[in-house]
Amino acid sequence: MNKKFIVLAVVLGAVFAGLGIYAGNLQTTPKPPADKAVAQLMVQQFKDAEGKSQTMAQWQGKFLVVNFWATWCAPCVQEMPELSSLQQEFKGKPVQILGPGIDSPSNIAEFSKKYQISYPLFAAGMEGTELSRQLGNAGGGLPFTILISPDGRVLKSYLGRLKMQELRADIAKFSLEK
Repeated sequence: MNKKFIVLAVVLGAVFAGLGIYAGNLQTTPKPPADKAVAQLMVQQFKDAEGKSQTMAQWQGKFLVVNFWATWCAPCVQEMPELSSLQQEFKGKPVQILGPGIDSPSNIAEFSKKYQISYPLFAAGMEGTELSRQLGNAGGGLPFTILISPDGRVLKSYLGRLKMQELRADIAKFSLEK
């Protein structure tokens, strides 16, 4: 009888320990941003590097890599040549990298003239900071990158300098999902 009691106690203890771990993870896992944040991004109009107003909705329906950055952010600038290269790899495919800059139009224009970036850059200003927060960037840090599915769902976000192998793998994984 004591053996049955001990086995039952061990099994119940393991079940409750597992439930406790699961509940603890639920509380510490960040909640994914609502799709309404993507809808808010898509209605935005920003000036591009040439000063022309561009609406984000023109890329709706594509697999998007949206990289929030700033000219004064060293890790942002360091990853841009790699993102530019990545955009070239996806030329002709429904994958688009977009670069809303948390900066002034004049700084974005000057930066664009100095560096050859193969994807669209925009002057999002402080509005861009708020948009990135709505999309899951609670601390407002840069660079902040999100993957958005063609149907407007945020699939994954990255805070800090991108690891390009991880980004490539995630793009391949998510862009092939139906």
